[in-house]
Order: sequence, then C-alpha cells, then structure tokens
Amino acid sequence: MRETSLEEASLILKLLSDKTRLSMVGLLSKNDCCVCEFVEIFKMSQPAISQHLRKLKDAGLVTERRSGQWIIYSLNHQNVFYPLVRDVLNHIPDQGEKLVWLEKQGLRISCD
Repeated sequence: MRETSLEEASLILKLLSDKTRLSMVGLLSKNDCCVCEFVEIFKMSQPAISQHLRKLKDAGLVTERRSGQWIIYSLNHQNVFYPLVRDVLNHIPDQGEKLVWLEKQGLRISCD
C-alpha cells in the first residue's frame, strides 16, 4: 500500500469535514445505503444528497452499484484512503442509530 501525500490526506479530510458527508461515511461503514434512505435520514433533497455522494465517489471513498432503477452506495474498503477514513470514524459517534430509526420507520432499503 502506498503512503498518501499531505495534499491527498488534506483533500480527504476536507471532504470529511462536512457533517453530512462524515455521517454518510459512518452509515456506509455499517451498511450499504441508497439515495432514498439518505434523503429520509438527513431530511434533504435528492439532488443535495446526490451532490454529497458524487463528491465522495469522485474521491474514490464510495462505490455504487445498480439495483433496478436504484443506486446502492458502499464504502470503498479498497481505496488507498480507507485506513485514514477508518481512523477518523473511530473518533465520531456511531451512526448506526440512524439505520435503526430508518428501520423503525419502515424505510430501510425500501428501494430494492
């Protein structure tokens, strides 16, 4: 595994400095999610959620796969920055309660 440069690490940390994106990455560390789930969790519009996910995808932090008409997002464990992301996630509150809330609302993976 190659070592990341200071500039690269700075860009990743800048991406994760946004509360929504950091929470998204925390959620994806627990489970794959689709845009519709993030819309419900964050009470944001689909275009706003998609913008956050695009930034994470462009940096290679998340991957996507199609499931019918839906796109399911996953944390990219193969990315060179994954160890840095994992370390950051160790210092924030667990985001799993948001998935529990979504499940209780009957909205967990409602798009599969």
